[in-house]
Amino acid sequence: MADVVREMLISHDAYETRVAIVEDKVLAELYVERPKRSVVGNVYLGKVRDVLPGMQAAFVDIGLGKNAFLYVDEVVLPDDTPEPPKRDIKSLLKPGQQVMVQVIKDPMGTKGARVTTEVTLPGRFAVLMPFAPYVGISRKLPAEERDRLHDIVAPLVPEGMGVIVRTAAAGADAKDLESDIQFLLRLWRRVQHQAREGIAPEIVYTEMDLALRMVRDVFGPDFKRLVVDDKKEHEKVVGFLKRSSPGLVRRVVLHKEREPLFEQYGIGRQVERALHRVVPLPSGGHIAIDKTEALTAIDVNTGSYVGRKNLAETILRTNLEAADEAVRQIRLRDIGGLIVIDFIDMEEQAHRAQVQERLARALERDRTRTRVTEISRLGIVEMTRKNVTDGLYGVLTEPCPMCGGEGRVLSEATRRITVTRRLKEILTTGRSSAYVVSVNPETYALLTGPGDNTVPALRAETGKHLTLLADPDCLPTEVKVLVEGRLGEA
Repeated sequence: MADVVREMLISHDAYETRVAIVEDKVLAELYVERPKRSVVGNVYLGKVRDVLPGMQAAFVDIGLGKNAFLYVDEVVLPDDTPEPPKRDIKSLLKPGQQVMVQVIKDPMGTKGARVTTEVTLPGRFAVLMPFAPYVGISRKLPAEERDRLHDIVAPLVPEGMGVIVRTAAAGADAKDLESDIQFLLRLWRRVQHQAREGIAPEIVYTEMDLALRMVRDVFGPDFKRLVVDDKKEHEKVVGFLKRSSPGLVRRVVLHKEREPLFEQYGIGRQVERALHRVVPLPSGGHIAIDKTEALTAIDVNTGSYVGRKNLAETILRTNLEAADEAVRQIRLRDIGGLIVIDFIDMEEQAHRAQVQERLARALERDRTRTRVTEISRLGIVEMTRKNVTDGLYGVLTEPCPMCGGEGRVLSEATRRITVTRRLKEILTTGRSSAYVVSVNPETYALLTGPGDNTVPALRAETGKHLTLLADPDCLPTEVKVLVEGRLGEA
């Protein structure tokens, strides 16, 4: 992992914020935040609506439309409340009771958010745990550094509270650590005050937006640079790092080139491939990814690859490539829950061990917690990955109205945003002052419907004339330039 060149790209416009993590110029992770942003990390003062003894859980109204789900093991009692003899949901919560909860999983489909009463507040170097009295240090750090950090942090934590020191704290001095923890303690006091004064359902703490959250949680010395294409977003990121990690500020770059940032890195093409069911492998094989309600299945096939030596070597090479690509796709698509990878059968135990090792190495780059079983004689690997969001697939697509949700199509919002960006790119990079372009009829309707000011806004922003036509031969996100010239000629 030390040899991998990592970069973070942040693209922000009026439609959405996108954060990409690129490893050796290849897209490894992509996160998208639109006006309807994730609520994971938010803290709410909620009201218990129903207590379900049969499920040992409760439904809590936190003001999101669908009641949140609170499992009995996620209920933490205040310090002054004695633990009941039997840990039963009925003895812990009552209908109508107000309770402070934090979202740990976004609402998905027909399910409401998953919440916990064990609130945690993340900072740059540490995570405050008001109800867990212990100090933990990231296991990714060497033993000597863990001991140093523990000696600094332990005296700073109030009795009855706890802290987890993050990997980002490596090399941080005592002053920076103390500043981070004091900030979190002040924040916790504000959250408590809001909860005491509030009336459920009410939000009492809002997590940072996507860009700052990724900078806080992910960006560190192992990144070569961080490139931002929006001036205000760049100022916000730099301001945050000046307060938390001044040494990283010099790695933040404002993208000023004419070509859009994500286009320069080929992110768009890689995202399109990430929405495909079949993903090719370098040697000619491929993996097929199928998502069901219960699990995600990844099937490995040799495809057109016939090898050079013998069948066993052909299968081994395909499986090794598949191990790397499967993990990359899992990270990129942010696939959670139960995942089953069906490698091609391998007769030799040594070959199975090589594939298992390659899979483990690839998973070391994944920040999300996973559990993996050993590869079976049939080539099956089962793994579970923490499921927090809908993932890239859920954000960028919507159920197909023609097939009742069996397949997926690009959502209207994604089509509108993609085509608008393409139109803007044509107008800003082209030398002509007037353009006539054609788009798909459905896309045309999206861009010219009542109340939509996309075309006038592009004209005003670029100072160029744009005429839009509908063309049934165009694909949903395709833009064809028919005529360009000076105003009066086009």
